Amino acid sequence: MTERYEYLSHPLLRRRVRDVASGVEGELMAVVNENVSNSVRQHWMELAYIRGPSGREFATAVANVESAVCPGAPPDGGQPPTSRST
Repeated sequence: MTERYEYLSHPLLRRRVRDVASGVEGELMAVVNENVSNSVRQHWMELAYIRGPSGREFATAVANVESAVCPGAPPDGGQPPTSRST
């Protein structure tokens, strides 16, 4: 039996992301190049697995994944530092 998937690296792994297709936010758990065919002819797709707020994971196309952190915000989701005037 041949392998039907392989794990890929992604810059947003283990970070908060949004699935643009559904609008659901969660943590990117894995990116997989997966054989999704059920016939003799193989069809491979890059799928992102996101763990949503319910704790369940769902798959979406990697192209649908974007960072859910606002630009300029720290990666931990906290408040960005403010400048102080003296």
